Amino acid sequence: MKAEIKTLVQPALPAYIRFGREICGDLAAAESREWWLANGRGAYAAGTVAGTLTRRYHGLLVAPVHPPLGRMLVVAKADATLMLDGVEYPLFSNRWASGEVTPAGYKLIESFRLDGRMPVWRYRLGAACVEMRVWMEACADTVPERSEVGAGGAGGEASALDAAHGTLPRAGADTTYVAFKLEDTALKGELRIKLLVNARDHHASTPVGGFDPQIASDASGLKITLPDTFDLRVQARHGAIRAERNWYENFDLPVERERGLPDRDNHLCVGEAWLDVQAGEWSGLVLSLSDDASPDLDEAMRRFHTRDLAQLRRAQVQIPEFSEAPDWVGQLLLASDSFIFQRPRPGVPDGESVIAGYPWFGDWGRDTMIALPGLTLATGRYDSARRILATFARFVDQGMLPNVFPGAGDRPDYNSVDAALWYIEAWRAYVETTGDLAALRESFAALEGIIDWHVRGTRYGIKVDEADGLLRAGEPGVQLTWMDAKVGEWPSAWVVTPRIGKPVEINALWYNALIAMASFAERLRRPAAEYRRLASRARDGFARFLNSHTGGLYDVLDGPDGNDGSVRPNQIFAVSLPASALDEYTQRRVVELCGRELFTSYGLRSLSPAHPDYKGVYAGGVRERDGAYHQGPVWAWLLGHFALAEFRVLGDAAAAQRRLEPLRDHLMDAALGSVSEIFDGDTPHAPRGAPSQAWSVACTLEAWWRLERARRVQVSMPASGPL
Repeated sequence: MKAEIKTLVQPALPAYIRFGREICGDLAAAESREWWLANGRGAYAAGTVAGTLTRRYHGLLVAPVHPPLGRMLVVAKADATLMLDGVEYPLFSNRWASGEVTPAGYKLIESFRLDGRMPVWRYRLGAACVEMRVWMEACADTVPERSEVGAGGAGGEASALDAAHGTLPRAGADTTYVAFKLEDTALKGELRIKLLVNARDHHASTPVGGFDPQIASDASGLKITLPDTFDLRVQARHGAIRAERNWYENFDLPVERERGLPDRDNHLCVGEAWLDVQAGEWSGLVLSLSDDASPDLDEAMRRFHTRDLAQLRRAQVQIPEFSEAPDWVGQLLLASDSFIFQRPRPGVPDGESVIAGYPWFGDWGRDTMIALPGLTLATGRYDSARRILATFARFVDQGMLPNVFPGAGDRPDYNSVDAALWYIEAWRAYVETTGDLAALRESFAALEGIIDWHVRGTRYGIKVDEADGLLRAGEPGVQLTWMDAKVGEWPSAWVVTPRIGKPVEINALWYNALIAMASFAERLRRPAAEYRRLASRARDGFARFLNSHTGGLYDVLDGPDGNDGSVRPNQIFAVSLPASALDEYTQRRVVELCGRELFTSYGLRSLSPAHPDYKGVYAGGVRERDGAYHQGPVWAWLLGHFALAEFRVLGDAAAAQRRLEPLRDHLMDAALGSVSEIFDGDTPHAPRGAPSQAWSVACTLEAWWRLERARRVQVSMPASGPL
């Protein structure tokens, strides 16, 4: 057993995401590729390969100054100039409102790569070369994964992992490191680094003089204080910092301009660091909201890599299918760690949740439950899965889960018909994977309440129709399904796709939830007959969705204008979910229809191009983009569901798994190593929306895992067929 573990747990960090001068020296290409880091506390850092700021969200430290997710831009840039043999080399670039890009430090970038998740630049300065790295603190303390997760669970592997490798590093303080090192041992240089800070909400922009911090210097560096907001400590490794107070004005943000939003920003220079730089030793800055951040760059870098390696080791040990996963899947395993974050609540000190996407999303009930299996079960993070499920159990109200999780002092919003149904599916996946009946027993009353409220009726007209056993939902002016775009505010708001009536995916989820509840009840030795009866009624009623005109399913039944026959991807869930109310013939017809009209390399279009409302390009201001959001753009999270559905009807796991492979190329575009929220419906399917989206990563990981497990069975037993 020990020898087997040793073989499994020696992963190398993925290193295939790398670019040379053909990308780094091309400003448009370098700016379209972004690096993103997160620390598990809600903080993040982000920027472009070129080093320019193109979004209001770019910065070296964006932190939840007002927990849990009141995030502010704290440090925007650390602009470094290297002085070597009397020559100055700018290692940075800036875009200005005048249209200029100066200095053009991006032209000195010889290569860029991700070392796991860590961005690494190499600047070529004649015969000399300097390397720069950026990372966030990842290991202030540790949290063990439980050795036992319940009867029939994966306790053996978890125990072996704990014994062989100790506990896994947990996220630490809101700290970012920027480090430099010369390659040539015969050279020494000096770095001059301008430190640009801010103090605004990460969704906003800052006018000149928009904040006035206290700036104090001492032997260890600078302390920038904004009373009642934050204290930023800046330490210099192998150098010193002197205080300044100068505004750098009119940074140009072209991505915000494309989105129809304010495209100018201003940052305050609070100091200049002077660092000695040489080969064999890292010099740099420590930017932290903690007074006790370690200045040891080598040790901090080791902690970051240790966390990445632990993420890969854990998956390999606890999930056998990842023992020989391709490099792009390993990169997704690392990306999955960016979305789970600590969310302590009164009575839940170890609460966890999921950030739906970077940079502008918080934790959403629907997104969290859809992403949970891929982010936690497919990666061996069973404790995180249990904590997330327990965190949300406390917010079940009238049988509903919050759509938007509340911030500090806020009330949760319950305008989601599917979040609670995805919650039951998340529980089903958790119990199937871990066998943890003890946790299920603790939350079973909440799950029972979900079904009961849906049967007798809850908010927004959500209620089972006794005539056909199907679930009805919706009221004018409210968006309840995942196709939830709304323009404007009540009472004049325009809900783009209201879908009032009986949406197809809601009833697919309803049937799936009833089958899961019957199984739960039987395993807990409780009455299951009523769940079986409700499921039978829903299955019979589901036949009404059959659309003879398209060969697939209606999108919505019994709406204000009758049945909606629009070809949308929602019908794929009637095949991809574990319990399907459809016969095999109809399942095949649904997959064929979605494949013919909706399928693309990166996911399913949200509306058929044949529909008159189809929007093939997602662009423009807020109104234009919201109006197009579910009217044609490709959604990456649906790619995994299509692959699972195709396997179900065709039975070829390897072929279904190949549907996911185009995402390997996408990992070298947009948010490097992650998956975008949406893509244009028209070719070449440019990435749009949030550059790094939780369910896009999670559903791809989950599908790859389940299909790999089936593929291995088929290799050993060629006669095996569909699910």
